[in-house]
Parts: sequence; structure tokens; C-alpha cells
Amino acid sequence: METVKNHFFNDLGVMLGRSMRHIIRSVDTIISVTIMPIAMMLLFVYVFGGAIQAGTDNYVNYLLPGILLIAIASGVAYTSFRLFTDVQRGIFQRFHSMPISRSTLLWGHVLTSLVSNAISLVVIIGVALVMGFRSSAGILPWLAVAGILVLFTLALTWVAAIAGLSAKTVDGASAFSYPIIFLPFISSAFVPTESMPTAVRVFAENQPVTSIVEAIRALLAGQPVGNEIWVALAWCVGVMVVAYFFAMRVHNKRV
Repeated sequence: METVKNHFFNDLGVMLGRSMRHIIRSVDTIISVTIMPIAMMLLFVYVFGGAIQAGTDNYVNYLLPGILLIAIASGVAYTSFRLFTDVQRGIFQRFHSMPISRSTLLWGHVLTSLVSNAISLVVIIGVALVMGFRSSAGILPWLAVAGILVLFTLALTWVAAIAGLSAKTVDGASAFSYPIIFLPFISSAFVPTESMPTAVRVFAENQPVTSIVEAIRALLAGQPVGNEIWVALAWCVGVMVVAYFFAMRVHNKRV
């Protein structure tokens, strides 16, 4: 059993290194994923911020959680694209003809998604600090925020894996991310849900992004989180488990 575990982690390290080298060779991927959320943050804070009634004097504090989720949704689209490329080039079949653990190539892409998205989020938070973002949260709330963002990234990455492994075209591999990127706009990420029409408000208050945004916002502000954090975790873990199950099914059929 110990030998099998060592074999798996050794193979995983090789596949993670391979996938990370692709990221390093195309730094424009991380740049493009980071630029769009930063541009959106600049636009909303300095152009629309004065006209938006969010109940706070520091709109960037209110806005940042939603921007982070949009950045993750944009980033995982590249994971889907890279998986699609590997499938089309026969990389999966080649590696699985070798004596390596079957799922390590897929897990290599998943872990790379975590690393590349983490880099993007750090850059975005840095820009937000320059724009006036401030947090009174201690180390534990920040760790909780990091944990939620990791779970959200994993959940979306496994959804991306389904698209990347099953898509027939490049456009199909990345198209799944468009509705996910759009979800924060129908949530409390940019404005309070109370200002929305009834039908829109009901949807906004009962979709996953609102719970995740509200939990992160409360943690960063050093305020009581209440039940929002449990709802947010339930959404993240639920989506992750279901997506993982279907991704592995598609993966096993492919190879």
C-alpha cells in the first residue's frame, strides 16, 4: 500500500511539473486572467462606484469578493482548454500506455489550476490594496477566506475538467465558463440584492455566489459570518463532489 501511494505521488509530481511548465512558458495566460478582473474592479470603483448605493463608503471593500470569484471563473477556462488540447493531441492515451497512475495527469491539471489562480488572486488583492481596500480581519478569518476560495476553485476546476474532456471543439471547452462568470452580476457581489426586482432578487439570494460573497465579505470585515459560511461551504463541497464524480466518469471513458 505504501509503495502504491509513493508511486501515485511521484507520478503526480511529474504531471504537476509538466503542467506548471506550460503555465510558465505562457505567462500571458495568468496576465490575461488577472487583467480582466482588475479592469472590471477599476471600472466599478472609479466610474460606477459613486452611483452605486452599497451601504458602505469604501466600495472596493464591498466589491473585492465578487471580483475574486470572477477571476477564478475566468482562470478555470484555461484549465478546460489545456485538458481539451491534451485529449486532442492524444496525450492522455500516450501517458496511460506507460506504467503511471491513471488519474495523475488529470490531477496535475487540477493542482496547476489551484496554483495559477492563487497567483492571480494575490495580484488582484495587491491592486485592491493600492485602490484603498482595507481589512480588519485577523489571521484566522484570512485563512477561512483562503479555504473558501480554494474550495471554490476546486469545484469550478472539476466542472472545467468535464468540459475539457468531453468537448468537441475549443470553443465548447471554454464556453462553460461564460454563465459562471455572469453569475456574480446577479448576486450581491456588486449591489445589495434588496435593490433588485422580486424575481431577480429571489434568484440572486438563492444562488451559490451570493452566499460565498457574503461569507468572504463578512470575514474580511471582521464581522459575524452567521450561517452564510456553512451555506457557502455546502455549495462549494456539493458542486465539487458532483463535478468530480462526473469528471472521473468522462476521464475513464476517454482513456
